[in-house]
Amino acid sequence: MILYLGRRLIGVAGIMLAICAITFTIFYLLPNDPAAAACGKTCSPERLAEVQAAMGLDKPVWEQFGAYLVGIVAGRDYGTGPSAAHCGFPCLGYSYEYSLPVWDLLVDRLPVSVSLAIGASVLWLVLGLGAGVTSALRKNTAVDKILTVLSVGTASLPVYFTSIMLIWGVVRTAGLLPYPAYHKFTDNPLSWASNLLLPWIALALLYAAQYARQSRNSMIEAMSEPYIRTARAKGMPARTVTVKHGLRSGMTPILTIFGMDLGGLLAGAVITESIFGLPGIGRLFYDGLLRSDQPVILGVTLLAAFFIVVANLLVDVLYAFVDPRVRY
Repeated sequence: MILYLGRRLIGVAGIMLAICAITFTIFYLLPNDPAAAACGKTCSPERLAEVQAAMGLDKPVWEQFGAYLVGIVAGRDYGTGPSAAHCGFPCLGYSYEYSLPVWDLLVDRLPVSVSLAIGASVLWLVLGLGAGVTSALRKNTAVDKILTVLSVGTASLPVYFTSIMLIWGVVRTAGLLPYPAYHKFTDNPLSWASNLLLPWIALALLYAAQYARQSRNSMIEAMSEPYIRTARAKGMPARTVTVKHGLRSGMTPILTIFGMDLGGLLAGAVITESIFGLPGIGRLFYDGLLRSDQPVILGVTLLAAFFIVVANLLVDVLYAFVDPRVRY
């Protein structure tokens, strides 16, 4: 296992380096000059040259990329003299729109996106797995058909439509919940949960449908395996056969998509955060696009890639614990 993890960590470092190179090339070789965007519309040529020098854009591309990589592991300074801006480890760039290092912006917004992702993922796992397992155990019955129709229906609803309908129905019409806002969990856990419940539901309805269909198919396949018939023949309780043997071995594909989905949400849900006005990483990315803030866009992209790669690494490790057959 140690050797396996070592090889995977080396692979993760290589993947992150490749992603960093690709995103850097895309964002810093686009026709839109990040220095011009940071300088403003009324920027003089002299001032534009100063901003380009401060951002390091007056150097060759390979030197810019080298400085960017060094900054990630050792920090760097943007500009010279008293007006130089320091970007400490890990330096993912410096946003002249916010006058802050990108890492500081990400750390400030990360708790919002983490809260949104964790709550929604728990909710969609409960709903999706519950519906999928129920459909599999009652295959071709009325319950199975109803749950299948509901899954297809919720999967067809875009998240922006579901979000708007939840705001209109639950907040404005019924007044059951406050308009979503972010409150720290440590300050008031109940307020934290109640203010994020609607975004959780909006995301869970979309993702739960996918998990319901996948878990249904996996459970049907798992429950038809010979070891399931053997367990039943030995007189094991139905719950033990279903949960310990059927669900556990059918969880492998669920873990795969869960790692991808959770990793992506940890880096921000752009549409959901924008509709509900949550100041998460997704909203930061959206604002960065509007302002042509390339350092912010690049930083969020790298963070999203990091979360997805790490989530997949953890999923690979969990395979051995969920399905004992993987150990062999």
